[in-house]
Amino acid sequence: MPKEDKPHVALLASPGLGHLIPIMELGKRMVTHHDFHVTVFFIASDQASTTSLLKSPKLENLDIVALPPVNISGLIDPNAQLVEKLLVIMRESLPSLRSSISSMKFRPSALIVDLFGADAFEIAEEFGMLRYVFNTTNAYCLAVIFHLSGIDDKFISEHHVKGQEPLEIPGCKSLSFRDTLDSLRDIDCIDRPKFNGNKMTNSHGILINTWEDLESSTIEALRDNNYLGTLLNVPIYPIGPLVRQDGNQVLDKQVKLWLDDQPIESVIYVSFGSGGTLSAKQLTELAWGLEQSQQRFIWVVRSPSNNALGTYFTIGENDGDGTPDYLPQGFFTRTKDIGLVIPMWAPQAQILSHPSVGGFFSHCGWNSTLESIMNGVPMIAWPLYAEQKMNAAMLTEDLEIAVRSEVSSTDEVVGRAEIEKMVRTIMVDKEGEAMKIRVKELKNSAEKALNKGGSSFNSLSQVAKDCMHHLLA
Repeated sequence: MPKEDKPHVALLASPGLGHLIPIMELGKRMVTHHDFHVTVFFIASDQASTTSLLKSPKLENLDIVALPPVNISGLIDPNAQLVEKLLVIMRESLPSLRSSISSMKFRPSALIVDLFGADAFEIAEEFGMLRYVFNTTNAYCLAVIFHLSGIDDKFISEHHVKGQEPLEIPGCKSLSFRDTLDSLRDIDCIDRPKFNGNKMTNSHGILINTWEDLESSTIEALRDNNYLGTLLNVPIYPIGPLVRQDGNQVLDKQVKLWLDDQPIESVIYVSFGSGGTLSAKQLTELAWGLEQSQQRFIWVVRSPSNNALGTYFTIGENDGDGTPDYLPQGFFTRTKDIGLVIPMWAPQAQILSHPSVGGFFSHCGWNSTLESIMNGVPMIAWPLYAEQKMNAAMLTEDLEIAVRSEVSSTDEVVGRAEIEKMVRTIMVDKEGEAMKIRVKELKNSAEKALNKGGSSFNSLSQVAKDCMHHLLA
């Protein structure tokens, strides 16, 4: 079918690999499985990891457009929360987006944005486009956001923020203060999630990077008018799990040779996502814990920082060459036979898919969580920011495919003994064996959802049909 006859959809990604990766995967799936023409818009960045992602082999009918970088230094407090920064960046990018869409020969019939891009709906309305939100995290996070939009700020402040009481979510499990969103720990920022929720109701539907069997009760609560359905008042489409397919990327020769030499499921992969960092003291304890566990490991390590998302906007930039000097003296000598340390960044999807990897020490970003499930790998949950604490609770309490520290990994230093215990639980103990069985069952469930006729395939097919009908109307 000629490009001009295909339904054309525009996707808008906010900054950060955690947002760009699922947007890209959604675009690829719409092209390859539903015969769409897709244009992906993203905010230009010099980050090496973003550049690497966008260098992947080009698909016919998948166009990638970089919007000019945005300087927000004079528009927002430099110490503002990440959510606030992302909202401002996306707002300031609207003129460039409008200009780009206006100049297209074949304009899109629909615009799909992530959670931070709903301001762009004004542009979609100008050009008569359908409007969709792609929630790149899970259904439970969406349920929390919409529940907040129906609650008075004073109630949230008094009971959840100050009183640290659980937040009761209709039809879903309650949200403990320990696992709450970062913005709900700050009284001055509790309106941010509510703002997003209110914006999302001005859409034709919400796509979610999850699948029916993984979060059946939460998805039902989002649809049921007796629970959260009246707050949403728009259709929801679980279309996941959409994870990065790295078949085009080649593992570094040293990394591949090292992994090839290890026994099956004997290595724990340690990485805290595209932006996560640890303090110097915590890095030291983690190093000792890995060493004392006597388990094989591959560790993506970054310079210490007291800001948990210290490299969110700089991931992939040079962190120096050679051996990191901030790890314990003699660490590399003592662990040379069982460990491999990689500075800054590694091709995570390929490492997790290697047969020698049997555990994932993770920050619990939703992309990483889905990649771990899709490779049948149990986890050590080490949440750092955003909704990651909620993800950690789901992994440990609901899905039972992860272990987690008794103390908060963001508020306190987790000691080497506890780290050693968690590693051995995943890699050696019977509890870890049971988790491996459960996560492989989830992998099978996910693959079934994505296959033709599966729940996620059918959900995205419905969105595709709606876009086609709008094009022909």
